[in-house]
Amino acid sequence: MNKQNEQIEQLRQETAGLSTADFLSAVWEHFGVENIALASSMSAEDMVITHLLCELCLAGRPRIFTLDTGRLPQATYDVIEETHRKYGLRIKMLLPDTQALEQMLSQAGPNLFYDSVEARKRCCDVRKVQPLRRELATLIAWVTGLRKTQALTRSDVERIEWDQANGLIKINPLANWSDDDVWRFIRENSVPYNKLHDAGYPSIGCEPCTRAVAAGEDIRAGRWWWEQPEHKECGLHLADEKPVKRKAGQDGSA
Repeated sequence: MNKQNEQIEQLRQETAGLSTADFLSAVWEHFGVENIALASSMSAEDMVITHLLCELCLAGRPRIFTLDTGRLPQATYDVIEETHRKYGLRIKMLLPDTQALEQMLSQAGPNLFYDSVEARKRCCDVRKVQPLRRELATLIAWVTGLRKTQALTRSDVERIEWDQANGLIKINPLANWSDDDVWRFIRENSVPYNKLHDAGYPSIGCEPCTRAVAAGEDIRAGRWWWEQPEHKECGLHLADEKPVKRKAGQDGSA
C-alpha cells in the first residue's frame, strides 16, 4: 500500500460513521483550512456543503471557489450573490486563460461543443478543466458535491478517494446521499439554491449545454443531451481508468 492509500485508509477509519457535518469538520481539521477547498458549481449539493461549512466552527473561513466559464446561466450568478448575502463570504471565481480561449474560439467558433464529443471536451477543457487544475495545484485535498446516484459515471464515488488525474485527495461528503436527502436539507435549512431547479433542471452547467428534463429522465439527461450517457462528463470528475458500470434499469437512453 502506497503512502496516499495509507493516508486515505487512515482517514476513512477515523471518519467512519460520522455525520456529514462532523465528517466535514474532521477533514478540515485534518488538512488545515488553507489546504482544502470546496469546488462549487452552485449545485444543490454544493449549496448543502456550503451551508454546513458556514455553520461549523472552523479555524478560519472555508475556501470555496467556482468556475466561471463565461457561458453560465444568469440564475447561477444570482445564487452566487445570494450566497454572499446569506453567509457573508465571497466565492473565488476562476476564469479561463484568455489566450487559450481566444485561440479556441478563433479556430472552432463559439458553438464548437455541438460538433463532436472531442470538440465539446476541448471547450470544457479550456473553460473548466485547466482553471480547475491551476487551483488544485495549491491544495492538498478538494471537496465536491458528487453523489453515487447522479450518473452512470459516478456510481463508484466514495466519501474519501485519491484523485489520480490531479494528484491529491478528493472528498465527496454527500457520496451516499439521495436526491431526496439533498432537497429535504435545503428546505429544512432555507439553503439558497439555483432557481432553474424549479424549472426542471436537476443538473446545471453552461447555458447552451443544459436543458430541462422530463419526468422519469435521468437527472443528468439535460447535460450535453445530444451525447451518449457514458460521455457525459466535462473532465472534472472522470474516474481514473474505471469502466462505466450500468446498473439495472439504466439503459443509457436520454
